[in-house]
Amino acid sequence: METDDVDAGLIDALAQTAFTVMAALNRVGAEHDLSLTQLRVLGILQDRRLRVSELAEYLGLEKSTMTGLVDRAEKRGLLGRAPSATDGRAVEVFVTPAGAALAGPIYARIAELLAPLLDGLRPAERRQLHQSLERFLR
Repeated sequence: METDDVDAGLIDALAQTAFTVMAALNRVGAEHDLSLTQLRVLGILQDRRLRVSELAEYLGLEKSTMTGLVDRAEKRGLLGRAPSATDGRAVEVFVTPAGAALAGPIYARIAELLAPLLDGLRPAERRQLHQSLERFLR
């Protein structure tokens, strides 16, 4: 098989994987009345606090768009805001206890929906896939 054929097959496999994962994420989001971006925000903030501008940059969104998203999640009790401990002018966003309580079942449901993708892999293959994906995403 030529390199172009291998690359084409890899691109196709990546696209198919992305569509499968997106379908699972969309399903879970719909089950909890959350957009994909809201799911990502809960995941990103699960172990940290970020300024709205940092969160917007991380997601590739305009700050005003991010502010609106945070406003809506705050009204639902999923996110909160607090003054930054390091910069008195800045405000940080964090997951509230209600948001954290929702994040657990969301993660479990995503894992349940994606488990069939991993069922055929041995533990060593799973580790190798994990390492490859981590490198790929850097």
